Amino acid sequence: MAATSSSPFFPLSTSPGNQNCYIPLIQCSSSSSSSSSSTDLRQKPQKHIVVCGGGIIGVCTAYFLAKKGVSVTLIEKASIACAASGKSGGFLALDWCDGGPLSSLARTSFNLHRSLSQELNGAELYGYRALTTLSLTVTESQNQNRIKKDLLPSWIDGPARAPRTIGSTETTAQVHPKLFTETVLSKAVEAYGVEVVIGKVERVEVAVAEEGGRVEAAVMVEGGRVIEADGVVLALGPWSGKFEMLREFFRIYGLKAHSVVFEPKDRDVVTLFELL
Repeated sequence: MAATSSSPFFPLSTSPGNQNCYIPLIQCSSSSSSSSSSTDLRQKPQKHIVVCGGGIIGVCTAYFLAKKGVSVTLIEKASIACAASGKSGGFLALDWCDGGPLSSLARTSFNLHRSLSQELNGAELYGYRALTTLSLTVTESQNQNRIKKDLLPSWIDGPARAPRTIGSTETTAQVHPKLFTETVLSKAVEAYGVEVVIGKVERVEVAVAEEGGRVEAAVMVEGGRVIEADGVVLALGPWSGKFEMLREFFRIYGLKAHSVVFEPKDRDVVTLFELL
């Protein structure tokens, strides 16, 4: 095996004065024969996959792989859903991507969220709820004669105009994103045996056998631990761009956004994400 606990891991590539630290992602070939690879595969009861990243993508990937019988180790640098996955609006829409390249993905995702809410008791554990979604314009004008008040919910008592319904309980919904991610991971750990490792990924090596095409991988975590696997999933969001090999093929970058949280007087009434 080309990537094992005794493999020669090299220092992270850094330059003087440069705070960026790029993570080596190495692909190399293995000289093991196809016959020995076949023997190893027969002796191995199940595949082992390492998922790097504890956001919603990484956690859901770990959950569904483990549910299919795969042995999964999930590695997260800080805490589960600590970045965008825990601070987004958690808004779900069935058909808002229709006509674009994400249409099929959006529809499948929306329906999957609905089924997961039943499987994981989402209404109670992470606030899954179907919504009627409105679009309106807030104005400083106090003249409300231009619109009919019966078009607006009772809790909208300020100046507003041009209200229209852009989503029904059949096409829009919402979850608490951090609670959702934590719930899915808890189920993955308790029911399907997913292992969670808190630590920084320092290096990934992938080896492909010259004969047979068998893939073997190793992930080095800060502190020196090496986790061997049959494959690695990189679900690190914008931090995926720190892997040298990926940067050669993809332009990966982050987009700055702001998260503002309000506590309403009546917590059961509305969230701002229902007003788009």
